Amino acid sequence: MLLVYAWCNYNYRPIRAKNLTWTTLIYCATVLWFIGNLVTNNHVRIVGVWSNCKLWVLWLRVFFVYVFATMTIVRFYALDRVFNQKKPFTRRSSLISGAIILSFNVAYCLVNQLISSSLTLEYVPDLEACKITMAFRIAAVSVQWLLWGACGVLIFRLRNIQSSFNEFRESVAIFLVIIGLLTETSVTNLHYEYYVFEKKRRIQKTYVDVVASVLVIWLFIGYPVYKSIFDRESYEQMWLERLAKDGPGNTYDCSNPQGTTAYAKMDENTDSGFNNSQVNYNGKGINSAYMNNHRPFGDDPFNIESGMSTHVPYNDNLLPMALRNNIHNPLLNSPSLFGGNYSNSHPDGRHVI
Repeated sequence: MLLVYAWCNYNYRPIRAKNLTWTTLIYCATVLWFIGNLVTNNHVRIVGVWSNCKLWVLWLRVFFVYVFATMTIVRFYALDRVFNQKKPFTRRSSLISGAIILSFNVAYCLVNQLISSSLTLEYVPDLEACKITMAFRIAAVSVQWLLWGACGVLIFRLRNIQSSFNEFRESVAIFLVIIGLLTETSVTNLHYEYYVFEKKRRIQKTYVDVVASVLVIWLFIGYPVYKSIFDRESYEQMWLERLAKDGPGNTYDCSNPQGTTAYAKMDENTDSGFNNSQVNYNGKGINSAYMNNHRPFGDDPFNIESGMSTHVPYNDNLLPMALRNNIHNPLLNSPSLFGGNYSNSHPDGRHVI
């Protein structure tokens, strides 16, 4: 419901700035992760054609746990690339990142698919469940720690972003949630090897996974959604005023030694404009003429108090392309933004697919 509401209110600029496409893909990964959990944690008995353990455990649970982690890394990397590395995160960057994610996760799972089932995981007919070896558990958990360790490094790099796009507090909260989840996952899988045969423990494991993954999504977009419901106009005005205060001279001052920035105009249909439409904020005349002709708050463009008292309509041309409402008349050379069926239950509490 949260994501549906966010997409229905996509024109609300604080929501649009949250990179909804990647957030939605992360949520889709959590859904498939949960489906894999149903079999991995032995909530259902798998029989007949459904008894392919590698399909459920490896290609659904493990694969999408890794997709969840790697896509979260890319989302933080987009902020790092824009605000720390001073480079654009374009559609091409998104596609390349997606290809790397897919290649890494497919390669890991394919290797485990080719390894003998006796060394990884196999179906036990008498138990109608999957047996997961300790070596496979250790490898899977270790990779998760490595991925989220890399995510922690990126979060640390985002700590000094002083702009409307600062997500450091939300990022730290997400990291703490995941560290708690990883700790619980490590203890459960390595210490309680046969937890799947204990009803309370397997329910606890699935519950913790679901709560943690959904909480991550809420931390990504929950605050602007809340504000859009209860404080819509004043919050957006405050957010835009802060964005203007950050300004091209602050947040978007990405000058290289030649005096040009790494930002470029975002073209809706192609990336071809990224190489030939850069802007020089340090050049005399360009910056002053631009600001003189586009003053959203009267004589002083960065006077927040004046803007709040007079409520002068905000000029969309001051925003990055991705956040404008009137995208059909873009101002060239503006900074860009990165853009079940179940049978009756068995007496032991499980179900049969």
